[in-house]
Amino acid sequence: MNELRTQLELIDSRRLTGANLFWDWPAAIIDVRYSSVETEEFSRSVTEAWRTAARTLLSRVGHGREQTTHRLFEGGASYLISAPIDALYSMCELNEVAWAVATAQLTDTKAPDLATECTRLKALFKGESRPSLLALHASAQEHDVPFLWDDDEVSIGYGATARTWPIDRLPNPADVDWNAVGALPLALVTGTNGKSTTVRMAASIIAAAGLRAGLTSTDWIRVGKNILDHGDYSGTGGARTLMRHPDTEIAVLETARGGLLRRGLGVERADTALITNVAADHLGDYGINTVPELIEAKFIVRRALRATAPLLLNADDAGVVGFASTLEQTVHWFGLHPERAPLHEHLAGNGTAAYLESGWLVLSDRGQSRKIIAAKDIPAAIGGAARHNILNALGALLLCHQLGIPDAALCEGLAGFRGDEDDNPGRGNWFARDDVRILVDFAHNEHGMHALSRMLSQIPAQRKVLLMGQAGDRSDRDIASMTKAACAMHPDRLMACELPGHERGRNPMETPRIIREAAITAGLEPDTVELFSSPMEAAADALSDSRPGDLLVFLALSQRAQVLEQVHRFVEGTPDPRTR
Repeated sequence: MNELRTQLELIDSRRLTGANLFWDWPAAIIDVRYSSVETEEFSRSVTEAWRTAARTLLSRVGHGREQTTHRLFEGGASYLISAPIDALYSMCELNEVAWAVATAQLTDTKAPDLATECTRLKALFKGESRPSLLALHASAQEHDVPFLWDDDEVSIGYGATARTWPIDRLPNPADVDWNAVGALPLALVTGTNGKSTTVRMAASIIAAAGLRAGLTSTDWIRVGKNILDHGDYSGTGGARTLMRHPDTEIAVLETARGGLLRRGLGVERADTALITNVAADHLGDYGINTVPELIEAKFIVRRALRATAPLLLNADDAGVVGFASTLEQTVHWFGLHPERAPLHEHLAGNGTAAYLESGWLVLSDRGQSRKIIAAKDIPAAIGGAARHNILNALGALLLCHQLGIPDAALCEGLAGFRGDEDDNPGRGNWFARDDVRILVDFAHNEHGMHALSRMLSQIPAQRKVLLMGQAGDRSDRDIASMTKAACAMHPDRLMACELPGHERGRNPMETPRIIREAAITAGLEPDTVELFSSPMEAAADALSDSRPGDLLVFLALSQRAQVLEQVHRFVEGTPDPRTR
């Protein structure tokens, strides 16, 4: 029994404040680890013990109408209990007690005293209760008005119509002028690669239409040209801040995997949602261990869509196509190959789609197709070599069409999106000095590296120098796969970098050594693969050693600002003071 006890571990307890992988409503969730015991009978016994304990506790504290569910994954499980939005912290406590009771039963050890725990939990639920919050939420739903809440503030409406109150001073719903608040066009963008670029292309299109686009991303929150704050705002907090800002006229939210799994969706409704692609990345977090599981997680965004609101999907991604076939939902497709299923069938049925044909980005709507812009006229497409950015442009085009943007702005916005560090910092940024070209990019997984390799294979160079690194929380296998994909660029020199502060449990320089070993296994000569303690150190070395005809590829996953500063100094011919 003691051995069994060590194999049952609570690893996380958190609130899901919006629609999530499991439901369209909030819940308390715990993630647990089963260690080495993974038989079906064992999983069933653990789950039943937890459910019995949870239902007993819910009944005793007066929340017997709440629902429970679970999800098993390799090595563990997630257990959920639904909860009103004014009871999520208390429900997390109850869920943890239910787990403690279940594990005590399974291991024949002393269980928590139920009478004592129920008294404590009742007090917690009473202290957290906010009837005024529930009343305002119910009234907002009745009036079909957007509603946002957090621990400090509550708001109704979006943009200029938004009204916000401290959570402890909420109005009586009868005193609210519900006709004075409303929604605005809103889209969600998720996927493994291309999210940020697609969002920023959409912003360029929206600006061309004369509107202020509000954006959230992994880099900042922005309204028009005004950056409200820097940081990773691809979760619920960024969504609330942006949608409450009075200058936001139309919103495109980058919605990352971490936020979806950690808190759920940050908004209750959206007019459309787009999935760029899904590939292996960040596997192992929150019980998502496989690409099919990751695909399901990305599709959480569909829960924000009403019955007629379309889900915009990449027709060239087999996993996305396969999962979409299981859904009863309106889908519009975009892709590079209109002759392939499902895009071909969709067009034959007069469906709405965006696709590449004879070098043009084409928009088809209800059987009517028209050319929007030639791929060569999109700067970020690098004359057509950057196929991944053509695909991103197709997604942005389709998304903005769905939001009501006219064709002229679709063309103007994509033609005006330069893809430089102002438009799209850290992603596909090109620089040049004399006959030396430099690309700064954010490719950080196998899928993204394949796309980058395909593009660079079409760009001639006397010598290709590649700087790359990876965070230490990726598996050895993932690091090796990414490195193998990078070696398809056939670099003449590979600089494997440590990412200071991102070792995440690994020994110093352990990750660069894995990259070096994988590169040599992939066919690079040992003397062409070097180790560096940081991207800054490697970039300085590459720039000082550059020769006419060189193509320097800097995959700056950390220290990006410092690397860009070094690049600017090089381009301007200004000596770097650190090298004097």
